Amino acid sequence: MFDIGFSQIIVIAVIALIVLGPEKLPRVARMAGHMLGRMQRYVNDVKADINRETELDELKKLQKEMQNTAQSIEQTVRGEINAVENEFKQVGDSAQQALAEVRDPIADAFADPQPLQPATLPTTMADAAPEAPPAQLELGLEPVPTGISSAASAPATPKA
Repeated sequence: MFDIGFSQIIVIAVIALIVLGPEKLPRVARMAGHMLGRMQRYVNDVKADINRETELDELKKLQKEMQNTAQSIEQTVRGEINAVENEFKQVGDSAQQALAEVRDPIADAFADPQPLQPATLPTTMADAAPEAPPAQLELGLEPVPTGISSAASAPATPKA
């Protein structure tokens, strides 16, 4: 702290002994020691306060940097979310248009259907039987049921 050598301290002690005398010198030395200790504590407290303030300033700078970084990340994420939402909206709109294009022909086909004609059911078995070709009618043969080949069918019997 001070650049005082051992020889300089001895000179100061001798002068203090001559000026103060042997009775007051121990009390003065004790008081000087207490004052020196207080001064060192005060200097150490000031150094600690300066260090705390410096660290606090650094932490505040770090906090501002983190807030700026968080805000930029938030803006980036919001921008990406908006972009994705717009893409989904465009895809949804195009899907709805495609669906409308498919629905229109189908809806047109079913919008004006031809009225169905009621089917007439045969009232008797004779009406339900298929008509036989004229050659079978002349011979009096019954008509061959559909789905059965003529070679596999039994011989036709004349009508009685």
